[in-house]
Amino acid sequence: MKRNLHGARAIVTGASSGIGRETALELARHGVGLILVARREDRLREVTDRIAAVGGTVEAVVGDVTDRAVRQQAIDAAREKLGGLDILVNNAGVGAMGLFVDADPERVRRLMEVNFFALVEMTRLALPLLQQGNRPIVVNVSSILGHRGVPYSSEYSASKSAVQGFSESIRAEFTKLGIDVLVVSPGTTETEFFDRVIERTADPKWPEHRPVSAAEVARQVVRAIRKGKHEIIPYRWGRVLCRLNRFSPRLVDYLMTRYV
Repeated sequence: MKRNLHGARAIVTGASSGIGRETALELARHGVGLILVARREDRLREVTDRIAAVGGTVEAVVGDVTDRAVRQQAIDAAREKLGGLDILVNNAGVGAMGLFVDADPERVRRLMEVNFFALVEMTRLALPLLQQGNRPIVVNVSSILGHRGVPYSSEYSASKSAVQGFSESIRAEFTKLGIDVLVVSPGTTETEFFDRVIERTADPKWPEHRPVSAAEVARQVVRAIRKGKHEIIPYRWGRVLCRLNRFSPRLVDYLMTRYV
């Protein structure tokens, strides 16, 4: 469904930096009221202050999205401060770097808790409000690694593959409810993501490609929300990898072994 965003109401998780921050700012420019969720209060307040300074409607919820109480607080804020919910942006995520054989067993649990379980439960909790919303949409921020797993990111790839499968499933289910589902699959983006991984035991020597800015990803996300798209890959080399893997997965397997 195509939608006019002015006056829409949104929750954005992981909104204190990177893609989440820029998506919040871009939505605010289109007149969207916002509930922003993130752990780092100082960074989150900087975003909310910036939006409020230009007359935007915004409320901060400080906390970890894996905490049910924090998720409920965000939903309650949308109901009480905004009067409802039209857009849910599940952006919060964490990463890890290193070979599977060297990984702390707790690494995969934390990755799945943040990247998948919290996303699923936030969607479940938001569903009643979204059903009452105006042309509602769920936006799940995945990764090109949800399409093609790579070495040094096995558990992260698995968590994003789970997001991909979940999103495709609920897209069909939510059709009868009038709710769109958009999957955003970024590639290399100019964010703090790789500086804040939960564990780093090694760094792969991948080919260097020019990253996309978080602001450009945000612009593509908001454009896709407006147009009612199902999925975007806002990174040219990411699209190349996905197409190559679709048509010649054995070749991609071979190429990946060169970096282990």
